[in-house]
Amino acid sequence: METKSVRLVDLSHVLFDGLITYKGLPAPIICDFLSRRDSIGKYEEGTQFQIGKIEMVSNTGTYIDCPFHRYEDGKDLSEVALEAFANLEGVTIDASDIQEIGVELFKNVDVSNKAVIVKTGWSQHWNTDQYFENHPFLTKGAAEYLRLHGARLVGIDSHNIDDTRTNSRPVHTILLGADILIVEHMCKLDQLPRDNFLFTAVPPKIKGVGTFPVRAFASILA
Repeated sequence: METKSVRLVDLSHVLFDGLITYKGLPAPIICDFLSRRDSIGKYEEGTQFQIGKIEMVSNTGTYIDCPFHRYEDGKDLSEVALEAFANLEGVTIDASDIQEIGVELFKNVDVSNKAVIVKTGWSQHWNTDQYFENHPFLTKGAAEYLRLHGARLVGIDSHNIDDTRTNSRPVHTILLGADILIVEHMCKLDQLPRDNFLFTAVPPKIKGVGTFPVRAFASILA
């Protein structure tokens, strides 16, 4: 039997000490809880370990939003089924050089039961001041279309899936209200094909949290 190889494409940014993901939210503190030097003498000679310590808000790096992020009675990370995070059939929407991403880009695309990955190219500005200003976002109409047509997850390589120039967050409200997960701050979406790939973005199984960093990736048949 012929075995097809699978190429994995990492769609996540690297987390590091001091990274600012969202202005106004604190950067993560990543350090040693137990350093290799301090572990000397705790184990047999020649054996050393490092135990890391991380202090951060859950909206850090490439992260996934579950309904609890927006709704008090929504499902948190521990309550969303694993099948909602892993091996989702994906489709890529090319929204390059478009700030207000409207419904017209999604029409005539089969988004039903799929991870809809919106490629804007904005990740090129990651970790710069430009990343936070005038970023691409989905319109309310686009979110309503995706909900109506049964999308399972919507991802974007931008600062926010909503327009942050106002305090309204209609896309989060509409999608998370329909149990459609959101992944923000992705990268390398230019390496994705239009379709015929699987998308995975699995967070830890944490109670009482609706957002957390993920190692998002695509599985593409080579």
